[in-house]
Amino acid sequence: MSPSKSSYVCLPCRASYKQPYDTYRPQRICPRCAEPLIHVGSAFAPPRRRDTAAWRTLSVLLHAGVRFHKSCCCGPGYRPRTLREVRERMTYARRTGEPFARALVRPEVP
Repeated sequence: MSPSKSSYVCLPCRASYKQPYDTYRPQRICPRCAEPLIHVGSAFAPPRRRDTAAWRTLSVLLHAGVRFHKSCCCGPGYRPRTLREVRERMTYARRTGEPFARALVRPEVP
């Protein structure tokens, strides 16, 4: 059986690569800029390279520790797609004291 593929992202290049997941080789290097790639999970769908707002949103999510791993057959769950949604969740997290990563994956902000 072939190994499953997972997505790796280079934020400076705005590039995504599907590579076999290997626990013995956790560090991957970007073929364009030689910076380390970020493992984002197998349920990741990259934005277009010229969509800078989507890449900024993705950068906020990844730096907060949010990833795109499948959970059974449901996919990764809710992830904000715009900077406005990220700002709403940041405000909610500051106001309530909820951890930032948990507020980002919340489908609805009360």
